[in-house]
Amino acid sequence: MVQALTPVCLPSTLTLLEASDVLVRFTPAVSQHATSGSVRLDGSALVKFDSSALAVLLEWRRTALALGSTFAVDGLPVALQGLAEVYGVAVLMEDSVAPV
Repeated sequence: MVQALTPVCLPSTLTLLEASDVLVRFTPAVSQHATSGSVRLDGSALVKFDSSALAVLLEWRRTALALGSTFAVDGLPVALQGLAEVYGVAVLMEDSVAPV
């Protein structure tokens, strides 16, 4: 029996200043989830972010899809969803992200 992995919890701040570090620190966990068939992130802690957060999420989405995995984000802040709309990437995340 395969046990579901605990969601990867995003940090409270994900701006341009943190994006590279967050990618380095969290990509191994995202890849581990992807090889198990399901990447699930918890974005409920995100309180300070910019468009860099979208770039990080889209990179992880590409990783998941390339490995044949599903991709979902729980607790994505409404403001970040709005930012995705402004940048025209909300459509790329609609089927793969579960907003709160």
